[in-house]
Amino acid sequence: MTAPTVTRFAPSPTGYIHVGNLRTALMNWVIARKSGGTFILRLDDTDQERSKQEYADALMADLDWLGLHWDRVEKQSLRMDRYREAAEDLKAKGRFYEVFETPVELDLKRKKQLNMGKPPVYDRAGLALSDADKDRMRAQGRDGYWRFLLNQNRIEWADGILGPISIDAASVSDPVLIRADGQVLYTFASSVDDIDMGVTFIVRGADHVTNTATQIQIMQAMGGTPPSFAHHSLLTGAKGEELSKRLGTLSLRDLRARGVEPMALLSLMARLGSSKPVELAANHQELIDGFDVGSFGAAPTKFDAEDLFPLTRQYVQGLPFATVQARIDALGVPVDRAEAFWEVARGNITVLADLEGWWRLFRDGAEPLVDEADRDFVAQAMTLLPPQPWTKATWGEWTATVKAATGRKGKDLFRPLRRALTGLDAGPEMADVMPLLARKPQQ
Repeated sequence: MTAPTVTRFAPSPTGYIHVGNLRTALMNWVIARKSGGTFILRLDDTDQERSKQEYADALMADLDWLGLHWDRVEKQSLRMDRYREAAEDLKAKGRFYEVFETPVELDLKRKKQLNMGKPPVYDRAGLALSDADKDRMRAQGRDGYWRFLLNQNRIEWADGILGPISIDAASVSDPVLIRADGQVLYTFASSVDDIDMGVTFIVRGADHVTNTATQIQIMQAMGGTPPSFAHHSLLTGAKGEELSKRLGTLSLRDLRARGVEPMALLSLMARLGSSKPVELAANHQELIDGFDVGSFGAAPTKFDAEDLFPLTRQYVQGLPFATVQARIDALGVPVDRAEAFWEVARGNITVLADLEGWWRLFRDGAEPLVDEADRDFVAQAMTLLPPQPWTKATWGEWTATVKAATGRKGKDLFRPLRRALTGLDAGPEMADVMPLLARKPQQ
């Protein structure tokens, strides 16, 4: 793919974008950027009942948050005249035909075929209807809808992930492309768009393989050249369970609310299911340089949202102070202590929201944790604690004084004093903590 590649991400704005959608969006975005090509965001919003502007706005906000910027936006709802024009062309070519079966009748046909040991493929009865038959159907109150007439040969392509694909079109029902109410369905609208918009490469889920076969014929019937295709594996839960039922809890807005960082999410999704190890990318260009669509496998891919947090921790802990300064200022950390606060807290957080808890501890103090066996020791140690302000030297000086006075040493000395001052068993170096503590704990 040395020539500039035109890709597209074509979500339906009927809900919030989730990790499954992101995988498709990311792969198409990276392929376009890797070749210096064009990435189209296309809103497949022909379903006017379920498509909502709030979902379109939300998915664009999510992509923007991730830095997956598009080159242009297209909306299928603005292209209805073009779909009607393309439909008339295919009718004239004898590739669209009108049918009238009800869902109940189709179900009975399928059951009969299955009972006879035949594949449940539409029998093309609609092709035998005369104009008089159609008029009679309409007089009975039936509305016609339109199917695409497949050439019953093998449809083949070299898939960028799955390898050589060959599907016998005779084993596939002629797809319904226009409903009785006139709604243009995805398979047709998408085919028209991909040809009109010059799309040259499409990555999407393996559940679209049959769609791809029919769409290749639709595009060819329109006189167009089908793009190249790659079908990525579908995601499962961490234990291999079906993920689709949980996708509502794996929306990008929910992961964002949990503190997941964009580069952590992108780094995982750019490698998950491939032969390459998951590594945190420092930036988008590093992500692009390390991406290879051919490295992905066909097997279902396990996704565990918890895997995002070690990557988020790694990313967050590597941030320079300038990047987080505004967030720290918003917590109310004094300017002269802000950078020291970041240096102390950074190694002990997973998400940036954890900073609030650390500042609350330093600002307000903590509820001391004192074991009963250590109560007298801690009380004596507190009488030896020098007055504030404390410096980095205070911890070493104080513990040396307490050691001389009590004879305690090692963890029996340090652990009770850390717990008394911070309410924690572990954390940053106490020498660094002391200058940030605003008040002496009450015993």
